[in-house]
Amino acid sequence: MPLTPEQRAEIDAQRADARQTLRAVAEGMEAHLYTAYPVLDHGFVRVIDYMGDDAAICQAARVSYGKGTKSVSGDEGLIRYLMRHWHSTPFEMCEIKLHVKLPVFVARQWIRHRTANVNEYSARYSILDREFYIPAPEHVAAQSEVNNQGRGETLTGEEAARVLDILKTDAARCYDNYEAMISQEGQKGLARELARMNLPANIYTQWYWKTDLHNLLHFLRLRADIHAQYEIRVYAEEICKLVADWVPFAWRAFEDYRLGGAALSGKALDCVRRMIRGEAVTRESSGMSAGEWREFQEVIAG
Repeated sequence: MPLTPEQRAEIDAQRADARQTLRAVAEGMEAHLYTAYPVLDHGFVRVIDYMGDDAAICQAARVSYGKGTKSVSGDEGLIRYLMRHWHSTPFEMCEIKLHVKLPVFVARQWIRHRTANVNEYSARYSILDREFYIPAPEHVAAQSEVNNQGRGETLTGEEAARVLDILKTDAARCYDNYEAMISQEGQKGLARELARMNLPANIYTQWYWKTDLHNLLHFLRLRADIHAQYEIRVYAEEICKLVADWVPFAWRAFEDYRLGGAALSGKALDCVRRMIRGEAVTRESSGMSAGEWREFQEVIAG
């Protein structure tokens, strides 16, 4: 289970402690505050705090453009304009702080997004829990033959069982040795900061992750994409639900222009124009590499 009874009791107490405020609040996000949403087998995402809403984005944009913008554009129209033309600073006026529990190997992917403030659970001071990510059988797959950083066909039968057994056995053995090294009867145990190096990358860690909406949307554009690794994508998909309730105008624009849109190179755009004119365009006449042509075909085929 992602949460212990004690953690659930703490969250219930936080949600029950309602306070008045003069600042703007997003009702959709208020409903999510402190609630832990499960991800994977032991992980979760929960909102600790946030600042701003759709109106804050528009407020910042109108400071830049002047009062005249208000008379010619509604809030949603303005946000769609900002998103469509890749404006960034108005979206930076909104911030969110998340508490995330995730496997270490996912955290090492996630931390590549260096535009956030992060404070992680320290295994130098504390002892990590015996919790490991073990993929469900449908997510145990072979190496992709066309993508060096992706998965291919799902493993089945004895091969899948063998892999899952290795993952479970190795994780348990490493943690047993971790415990043995830090707590030896009658002797000084190994320092926690050293003992942790024997732990596997599928053990769970936790952190507080604070970022602004502009950088959060960039994270989601990459990590909620179907090509992202499943284990980080499910976290991104859960965060997408939170953003949709927090800033619905910005979310709909992002969903349309980023998640549902596509960027075309100059060569790809030229091919589209030639196709519209009725020309039969081939890979050879496109000027693209084989990889570029394959990706172009995926975009226009839908």
